[in-house]
Amino acid sequence: VILAGLTAVQQFVRIGSHSFITGGSLVRKDVPPYVKAAREPLSYVGVNSVGLKRRGYSIDKINHILDIYRILFVRGYNTSKALSIIETEIPVSDERDEIITFIRETGRGIMKGYIRRHNEDIS
Repeated sequence: VILAGLTAVQQFVRIGSHSFITGGSLVRKDVPPYVKAAREPLSYVGVNSVGLKRRGYSIDKINHILDIYRILFVRGYNTSKALSIIETEIPVSDERDEIITFIRETGRGIMKGYIRRHNEDIS
């Protein structure tokens, strides 16, 4: 886990393994494994691919993790529907199971999914 400078984490929040949280963030909800989190409110901005590469994860494993988070955070499903799709469409792996278990065990809920800012290019 990497917490950049001036990051505040609320008591009892869980942060998943290999996650990266940008500086100045306020962490009020659980942050799943392998993600990059930023903005206010804290939300998903991608997979921590740089950190995973440095830790020896293959491109295939990183893409596998990315596929999981696209379903969970980008496609717009609610969490229970996304987990159901992940379990049926994504091949079993240690990373998949770690993500599913982490989310199912959350007591506070998880951070928000990707939120497009009004000034971002949509192409």
